[in-house]
Order: sequence, then C-alpha cells, then structure tokens
Amino acid sequence: IAWAAKNAGRILATQSRPAGILMFNMSAKVERLPYGVVGVIGPWNYPAFTPMGSIAYALAAGNTVVAKPSEVTPVTAYLLAQICADAGLPAGVLNIIHGTGAGLGEALVTHPDVPVISFTGGTVTGAKISSQAAPLFKKLSLELGGKNPNIIFADCDFDEMLRTTVRSSFANQGQICLCGSRILVERSLYPRFLQAFTERVRALRVGPPDADGTQVGAVVSEAHMHKILSYIELAKEEGGEIRCGGHRVQLDGPLSNGFFIAPTVITNLTQACRTNQEEIFGPVVTVQPFDTEEEAIALANATQYGLAATVWTSNLQRAHRVASEVESGIVWVNCWLVRDLRTPFGGIKSSGVGREGGFEALRFFTEPKNICIALAPGAH
Repeated sequence: IAWAAKNAGRILATQSRPAGILMFNMSAKVERLPYGVVGVIGPWNYPAFTPMGSIAYALAAGNTVVAKPSEVTPVTAYLLAQICADAGLPAGVLNIIHGTGAGLGEALVTHPDVPVISFTGGTVTGAKISSQAAPLFKKLSLELGGKNPNIIFADCDFDEMLRTTVRSSFANQGQICLCGSRILVERSLYPRFLQAFTERVRALRVGPPDADGTQVGAVVSEAHMHKILSYIELAKEEGGEIRCGGHRVQLDGPLSNGFFIAPTVITNLTQACRTNQEEIFGPVVTVQPFDTEEEAIALANATQYGLAATVWTSNLQRAHRVASEVESGIVWVNCWLVRDLRTPFGGIKSSGVGREGGFEALRFFTEPKNICIALAPGAH
C-alpha cells in the first residue's frame, strides 16, 4: 500500500515531449487517467492480502473501488473495511459489498459504470467473467488457477530443496494458487527424494490452528473437502499409488467434525491423467521422475495452466534455460514464494490474463491518453 501511494505519481505524471521533435512543429504529451470505478472480486484463500493489493493500486491511481469478497470469508472483508474507516479513508472511496458470485458478482461485472474488473479465483469463474465483460469492452485482470510444476534436478541443494518443497506443497493446506502440486524429480535423485519427502510429509502434524505444533489445518469447507477426497479416489482409479495420506483426519474434541485431510503424496501417474491435469487446490501432490532437461520442460508445460513454477539446480546456465522455457508467469529458482511487490504478478494460458504488482498495476488501473498539439511558429 505504501509503495503504491509513494510511486503512483511516477506513473500518473504527464509525460511531455519537447516541441519540434515531431514533424510540423508539434508537441506531444501522454496523460494517464483513472477509469473512475474499479471492481475488485477477491478469493477466499487470502481474503485480505490478495484483494488489498488490487485495492491499493486502484486507489493510488485515482479510482474508487467496489470490492466483493468471497461469500465464504465475509468477516475478513468486514474487518478490512473497518480498518480503512478507522484510518480516515473518506466514505465512498472503498465500498465493500457482500453477496454471491452468481448474484452480486455478476451484477458488478456487467454494470455499465464499472469499466475495470480485477478478479482472483478459479479458471471456470474467470472464463465466465471474461465472456460477460467482453461484449462491454471492459478492461480485465484475471488471476486464475494453477497446476504448478516443481522441477528438481539432481545437482540441487538437497536439504534446502526438501525443506522448501514440503512447504511449497502443503502451506495453507495446499490452498495457495502458487503451491507446487506436481513435483518432477530427476530420475537419479528420485528414490532418495521420494523416501525423504514422504517421511517429512507423513510427520506433518494435522490439528487445530491454535494448537502448538500444528502444521496442517482444515480446508476451507465441507464441499471443498469432498472435492479433494474425490480427486484422491480418482487418482487410485487412474493407477496412482498413495505413498502417504489420502484420507480424512478425525480429531478429538470440539473439532471432531472438522474438514481435515492428511497431506497426500501420490506416485505412478502419467502426466495425461486428470489428477495431473486438473487443479485440486488442497494438500495433495503428485511425484514423477524425468530423465532429461527436455523431458522436465515438456512435463512442466503439459497442462492448460501457467501460473508459477519452481526450479532447483546448482547449474546457473540450466536455471536460466529452464526458467526461460517453462510456460509460466512466475518462476522461482532455488526458492519459493519470494515476492518483490514491485514486480509483475500473473499467469499465462488458463492461469489468467493481465498483470498486477508494481508499476504494471498502476498502468493497468489507468488509461493512457495521447495529446498532440500543433504549435504556431515561434510559440512556446
């Protein structure tokens, strides 16, 4: 928020060109103007952090915002609105409204006075928003789903890779669009990795979020839990081997009916199977071996998604080659979830369109206007 406010002037400032640099003694300038009203539709998995980024950039660019949080997580948005009000944000600048996607969300997307929509959520919903907004020629930023590859070469720093891979697979119960859900391991390292990784995952403690030592909490809802479990059953039907997890966890006490799933590792699946093609968005990962760099890239690119990828290698030349060839909006090399908020964020293919973050976001939330002025001879 602070960065957006500090740097908005660098984007919004009029960019002038001196008189006479064009033919016929003309000058030109480019103004960037706010659109007026921006619609922001946020996700349930990061109900404050994710929409607040879009809101901050939209406001810094001079717009007002109508924001619709997920109906699954309304309280977080209410608290965010209260914080903004307490901070002195004028009434009407940020307007948080509650409702369902089919009702309120569709009304926001199709409203004639909302020319810009920033949406974070599932690919199916993003496609629907795109179809509704396109006839109205609205400007869209869609940050959608992912089926992110984690490419591990045998020359990696094994201990650092293992620690980070457990985290990048199961942080927030795998309910992060940037989680690595497809782990691709060079064959010479595959047996060692699979044993060590499975042992680490099996040892993760599933429990209440406020309990000391809990490493994996509940998924967001009962419906989502059943969706995740259905994919685990599908993986078995497709010939997958459950190395660990694969079941619902029943806790003792008041959370005995909670929506807990044991972190799950699956092997022996082909890349073409649905388990490796469709976004599960839960504590479930698949592990596959590869033999060559070319095969690793082909496997990494073999889905409709292209949001994020991770590459582990000590070979700098290979790191650059693979990062360049992987079809992904974000590539981490020897790390994960390291964000410089000044850099562009977004995906390709079915993972979305548009970019937010840094100057890209300030450009997205403004419209450039080219003004060309003919000058009289001798005019200044």
